Amino acid sequence: MATITRGARAVARGLREVLLTLAAVGGVLCILLVILAFTGGYSLIMFKTGSMTPTIPAGSVALVQKIPAADIAVGDVVTVDRDAALPITHRVTGVEQADQGEQRVITMKGDANDVEDPAPYTVSDVRIVRGSVPALANVIVWFGSPWVLGGVTLGASLLVVWAFWPRRERAAAEEPSGDVGGLAAAEEPAAPEALVVAGERRRDRRS
Repeated sequence: MATITRGARAVARGLREVLLTLAAVGGVLCILLVILAFTGGYSLIMFKTGSMTPTIPAGSVALVQKIPAADIAVGDVVTVDRDAALPITHRVTGVEQADQGEQRVITMKGDANDVEDPAPYTVSDVRIVRGSVPALANVIVWFGSPWVLGGVTLGASLLVVWAFWPRRERAAAEEPSGDVGGLAAAEEPAAPEALVVAGERRRDRRS
């Protein structure tokens, strides 16, 4: 029974360490994303449509970086903000100098589309795609559910309490029978006859 208890405690300690490690890794990733957002102009975008398939299929999440229009090149996959519409992410097919020196007029086309976008875009900066992960958007949307988010928050709180809850040493409680048995075997009470003989010896010495 004691062996099973110790094994269960070892498994619990291992599980706790794994969960704490995963939580720490997630925290570090969040901190890195915040730092990149403020220092390098990085952000994440989700793809709801498949206009960039097969390069970036629907449901992907891409890491994008804000760059000036002067750095745009044909072949780049960039995100352009549009008035009264959602941003669009397509591949650049042409770049021309605009009337203002810092701006560029670009044409774009989705990899899965047969024709270019209806009109060119005049931009002073864009967000260039640095990399993407397929199907990650579905996971992010799932975690964005209030029920899931609440469950994750509650689980993280319980994990912290579990990790830092004070633990008492139970070595004495785990091995009472062995210690008592050993003590009894080593210190058995003397027989009555032995006590009588010992008493007589003491009287002889005094006389």
